[in-house]
Amino acid sequence: MYYLITDREHWDKSLEQYLTSYSVFASIENELGQDYERIYPENIRSITYNKPKPATPLKTFFLPVKENVTSGTDNIVPRIIIGVPNCDIEALSLLDEIYLSNRFNDIFYRKRRENTILISSDCFGIQEHCHCRAYGINPWSESKADVGIICMENKVVLRIISQKGEKFAASVNYVHPLESDDLISLIEKEHLATEALLTESTQGLPDYMTTGSLIADTDDVIWEKYSSRCVSCGACTTICPTCSCFLLIDRPGFEKIKQMDACQYPGFERVAGGEDALWELKNRFRNRYMCKYVWKPAKFNSTACTGCGRCIEACIGKINKNELFLEIAKTT
Repeated sequence: MYYLITDREHWDKSLEQYLTSYSVFASIENELGQDYERIYPENIRSITYNKPKPATPLKTFFLPVKENVTSGTDNIVPRIIIGVPNCDIEALSLLDEIYLSNRFNDIFYRKRRENTILISSDCFGIQEHCHCRAYGINPWSESKADVGIICMENKVVLRIISQKGEKFAASVNYVHPLESDDLISLIEKEHLATEALLTESTQGLPDYMTTGSLIADTDDVIWEKYSSRCVSCGACTTICPTCSCFLLIDRPGFEKIKQMDACQYPGFERVAGGEDALWELKNRFRNRYMCKYVWKPAKFNSTACTGCGRCIEACIGKINKNELFLEIAKTT
């Protein structure tokens, strides 16, 4: 891992050159919020750097809501995704474990991963529900992404993380090694300031493994209380960067459609005989937390909740899972 630097003008010109051979997506903020948009020459200057976080999770670039899995992978084109927060980079590790395993190797997911350059943006500042540090995740990437990016004043600093990132950076205009200790110190100062904000905002929140132990030992009372506001819309699961359940739907002509599913939908576990282990709302509501904090840690090495807070922001019933965990922690 090492740093390179260029100025904003040359960086933007490099991005414009990439548009001829890559589909480029980047985080852009407007009156509706901050989210990924397709980049063209006219909106390169609008790219948002170092501000958390896009509304859409990174997983949507690798796991479309619906796709024909009998169509082949020839239509998957090379792309660059800019402005990915580290919570999403870490979440992608879990998806890699699931979809690139020896037991189940998803050729569509693999092809998209191989054809994507991930440029992670260091978070300078936090949003209300960010809590990555509570789960041991830094708000900047030093692994798993290809490049980390910091835009300060008129300078663009690139943290080279992977071989793919190194190859990418070699084609950036007028890039050279960062030798300024003052600038590196300024970046580290921003990191520490963001860490301090996260620590202050998540005081008392149990860590990832402790949360799993607390959830496993709770009775029905707490789940009935919080699920009473749940409308089973599935927003929390569809917006989550690690949730990846799907259905396979048969179509005429031997087509199969893979469609994203959500454990919060009624009928998620209903079988042909009519039995449904999650027909009660409280059980369906608890299932999601058991999956994230108990079952997935037992099966995978990666964290199944990376503290992005999107599920809290998307919830129609205004259910705050952190308030739930704090209440559980206080009563045990």
